[in-house]
Amino acid sequence: MRLLIAGGGTGGHIYPGIAIARHLTLTDKNAAITFVGTKNGMEADLVVREGFTFRAIRAQGWSRKISIKTLSMLLNNSIGVLQALNIIREFKPDVVLGTGGYVAAPLVFAAALLKIPIVLHEQNAVPGITNRFLSRWASKVALSFNESKKFFPSHVKMEVTGNPVREALFQVDKKEGIKKLNLSEHKKTVLVFGGSRGARRINDAIIEGAKNLLSIDKLQLIHLTGQDDYKYVLDQLQKKGIQLDLNGNIVIKPYLYEMENALAAADLVVCRAGATTLAELTALGKASILIPYPYATDNHQEKNARALEAEGAAYVIKDSELTGKILTDLIIKLIEDNELLSRMARNSRKLGQPDAVIRIVKCLRDAVSNR
Repeated sequence: MRLLIAGGGTGGHIYPGIAIARHLTLTDKNAAITFVGTKNGMEADLVVREGFTFRAIRAQGWSRKISIKTLSMLLNNSIGVLQALNIIREFKPDVVLGTGGYVAAPLVFAAALLKIPIVLHEQNAVPGITNRFLSRWASKVALSFNESKKFFPSHVKMEVTGNPVREALFQVDKKEGIKKLNLSEHKKTVLVFGGSRGARRINDAIIEGAKNLLSIDKLQLIHLTGQDDYKYVLDQLQKKGIQLDLNGNIVIKPYLYEMENALAAADLVVCRAGATTLAELTALGKASILIPYPYATDNHQEKNARALEAEGAAYVIKDSELTGKILTDLIIKLIEDNELLSRMARNSRKLGQPDAVIRIVKCLRDAVSNR
């Protein structure tokens, strides 16, 4: 299969494409894959780091209001479509996959003009404006949430496939993850993170509740602060008299490239509610406390989180209501209630779609064969 993948802007639009590309290269010796995005987007770095070919085009986010920026948007995206047409003619794809974000629009539109089969993947409960617009040309739209169907026209072919996750997540077990992070097998492990750049609100809540959390002998904490907040968190903990070298039950790092170790070790995860993060939590069957990012487009993170909460897989704390006491009390409640924590983990696993990548690849193959 010859596949062009377009999507980017955030990791949530990039990692699903990488997971699909990785699976295809392992299962199809004739697979040829190229990613398309903008040269300044996250995709330019992440895709090349993963060893895949990357082609840059012009693209600009869609303005919801008519303004001077509308002219710039129309110009950049028109140039992007022309560039995408050239890439398609050179590469000759069997199918095009759009994984969301405005960077997908020029390539998918160009594919529609040339009548190349198109599959879209939507990660969030509330679909982004790009996928909603592009769906009219898609052979199929692969969804992560059943609730997303109502946002698309009734004639669009849709399938709930789930959100593909990295296969590396399934290659580390709990014992190995704990060992690699120098933690104890005899304690409950809480993983806290807010993304690669961190989340100040979550970091502040952990700082506020740190003394109470660290006083519980059967609890150990992995706190990934994000690069921007790492020194800030260390300084604040020191001001509270917490000597990290004397507290063997806490690991503080700015970021972990091998996130699979921390996820494998965790009994409870505290984090934001991005679609890819939730796909990983449910694929692994992890109980969670979710604090949705309040400024996400269409408040999609809260809607993602509420979908897990409704199934008993997570608790949700709104960012505006987050305090150290509220978060700490909930962590302690869950850590001390083995039955509740286990039930949440089981419910989380029921929501997981570990075979999402296989389902999406089937959608791609079907689009090619039905051409």
